[in-house]
Amino acid sequence: MTTRAPRDDNDEAEVRVGRPATSAAGVPGVLHGLAAVLEQSGVRRGAKTLRLVNQQKGFDCPGCAWPEPGKPHLAEFCENGAKAVAEESTVRRVDAAFFAEHSVAELAGRTDHWLGQQGRLTEPMLRDTGDTHYRPIGWDAAFGIVADALTGLDSPDDAVFYTSGRTSNEAAFLYQLFARALGTNNLPDCSNMCHESSGAALSETIGVGKGSVSLTDITDHADLIVIVGQNPGTNHPRMLTSLEEAKRRGARIVAINPLPEAGLQTFKNPQKARGVVGKGTLLSDLFLQVRLGGDLAFFQAVNRMLVDAGAVDHAFIEEYTTGYDDAVAAWAELDWDDVATATGLPREAVEAFVDEVRRADSVIVCWAMGLTQHKKAVPTIREIVNFLLLRGNIGRPGAGACPVRGHSNVQGDRTMGIWEKAPAAFLDALETEFGFSVPRRHGHDTVDSIRAMRDGRVGVFMAMGGNFAAATPDSDVTAAALQSVPLTVHVSTKLNRSHALPGRRSLILPCLGRTERDVQAGGEQFVTVEDSMSAVHASRGTLKPASAELRSEVAIICGLAERVFGGGSGVPWREFAADYTTVRSRIARVVPGFDDYEAKVAVPGGFVLPHPPRDSRSFPTASGKAQFSVNELEVLRVPPGRLILQTVRSHDQFNTTIYGLDDRYRGIRDGRRVVFVNPSDLVALGFEDGAMVDLVSEWTDGDRRAPSFRAVSYPTAPGCAAAYFPETNVLVPLDHTAEVSNTPASKSVVIRLERAS
Repeated sequence: MTTRAPRDDNDEAEVRVGRPATSAAGVPGVLHGLAAVLEQSGVRRGAKTLRLVNQQKGFDCPGCAWPEPGKPHLAEFCENGAKAVAEESTVRRVDAAFFAEHSVAELAGRTDHWLGQQGRLTEPMLRDTGDTHYRPIGWDAAFGIVADALTGLDSPDDAVFYTSGRTSNEAAFLYQLFARALGTNNLPDCSNMCHESSGAALSETIGVGKGSVSLTDITDHADLIVIVGQNPGTNHPRMLTSLEEAKRRGARIVAINPLPEAGLQTFKNPQKARGVVGKGTLLSDLFLQVRLGGDLAFFQAVNRMLVDAGAVDHAFIEEYTTGYDDAVAAWAELDWDDVATATGLPREAVEAFVDEVRRADSVIVCWAMGLTQHKKAVPTIREIVNFLLLRGNIGRPGAGACPVRGHSNVQGDRTMGIWEKAPAAFLDALETEFGFSVPRRHGHDTVDSIRAMRDGRVGVFMAMGGNFAAATPDSDVTAAALQSVPLTVHVSTKLNRSHALPGRRSLILPCLGRTERDVQAGGEQFVTVEDSMSAVHASRGTLKPASAELRSEVAIICGLAERVFGGGSGVPWREFAADYTTVRSRIARVVPGFDDYEAKVAVPGGFVLPHPPRDSRSFPTASGKAQFSVNELEVLRVPPGRLILQTVRSHDQFNTTIYGLDDRYRGIRDGRRVVFVNPSDLVALGFEDGAMVDLVSEWTDGDRRAPSFRAVSYPTAPGCAAAYFPETNVLVPLDHTAEVSNTPASKSVVIRLERAS
């Protein structure tokens, strides 16, 4: 029997706006999470699934990458984690009958919310050239289409292999191995659109492109935790529990953000009596409402003040760093008027933060996409590293850099080689292990892949998970680029926007989810993932698969590789598909830190990968020391009558997955086409609260328009605005990217408001 979501797609009929919340979670968070599970999975199936989320003998949540504590709570999940599990364990199905009923054109006209609510994909589907509908196709025939297309390319670089952050370590390793055996490094992934800026800045400055803290650094040791450009209450809700532990231990917390976020004001822990019947825990001791793009100037000013006050660790600087004198000289030239303009903060606010820093022995800085998606994202994060180095806040308990990754294994995918410009040492190890010549030329990242598709230089686009069309910038350009590709292939669990924007031929290959049992020829399998703090652990699904036709990501990659290479690549693809221990044995010989992989991952909680700056204050940079940097101050100036827009998530979504139409913490109900604007800006621009407006972004090649948004008077930083993605991705120009990392600069888009026609 086919079970589907309601057909009503009237998503924006009655947007209701109330007062923003001043606390996060509490009993409402529990009730909303459980309601989603009961609605989609039912009581018995839902209860069976939730009790195993993030447990040592269960499965890793398909949501965020926040690490599990050493002893997980019986309910080690958050509201949005419960929603993610509900959508994967749903009893709703998208089968051949569904595709026969709905044409591709009709699907393209539906909202992202409606598409995601239809349920799990059940069998391979093909939309052939000229067809109006997808139709069923067998696995062997589907592999044949892909293999013929790949082997018929003029060059292996005419293929692009995209990866989502939910892909397991085993699948990611095999996916990059397949692409490189074919002969290309075109391996874009979701990192290119989120924390690529973090990896670039950290690699330059401390020699490792990952964060340098553990969960216990936050909960047990830090004196001061600085949270910049991040909304933990919505994007990493389990982080609030860790912050509460730190706060009740005596740590201080400072929030730096253009928007006041409920999760950084008060946390009502639903697993504690004080969070159910009490007032909860006040988290932030200081909130600094920085202007969009002003974080670089802010940390430059802080660093200047620390140096002027002599509040630096000279012994650490002398022994472990280089470039200090040049940085000090640059800070001495800082113009305080420019700082005030860039940050929107009075000097007294910066001084208040410096006072917090001087009282703290150990400081951690956490950040997310509010920092990484700006033109000056990499210099900003380099400046944060400067800030940490000044007082020796790297390589000791309770101190360090903490980029908080979004998707559950996005960091692990990069560790496994999903990178268009992997280091030579990794490629050398692949060649030694597998005996074929590995390509050395850099491949396409996400933005460059869109450019290549747009320019007719891609013959096959394959996506291992994710929702490429909804995650990427410049929506109209990306849609046209995808639809021009001769063959697109999407390995997916659920219906999404990318399936509605197919290439000239398009395949949907349905795969197992994290919650489902994975049984191969060698028996029942498990996979592994790496969290945001470099801990690797096992994940085992327990549910019966949504369809007998589903295959694991590993099985799909290996089946396709066998069809492409036969026995000619020297890689035992069939052996890998039958028994994932054979994959892990090869990872152990190729990827540093994975020696004794099978034994280490068998230990409850897994193991932590080595990190020289964290472990021994050893910095694998060119100089062998941590690098102070000089970063040019940017003052983001916009023409009169314009605002700086940042794209954000609602509380009812994770990445591009829309769970519902509410954003409780910001007071929004039953809709998503809203734009948050400071009340004084609305008045100055001649609009009233509730006015219907078009958002128009301005770029060198012309304007881009997102029509029919409700203006919401909201306490965002003056001169700034916010609206949800993917609805506003259309406003982000493809060429508006961060320096060095090429990440879309979705947090600093210049817009004007026009009355909706």
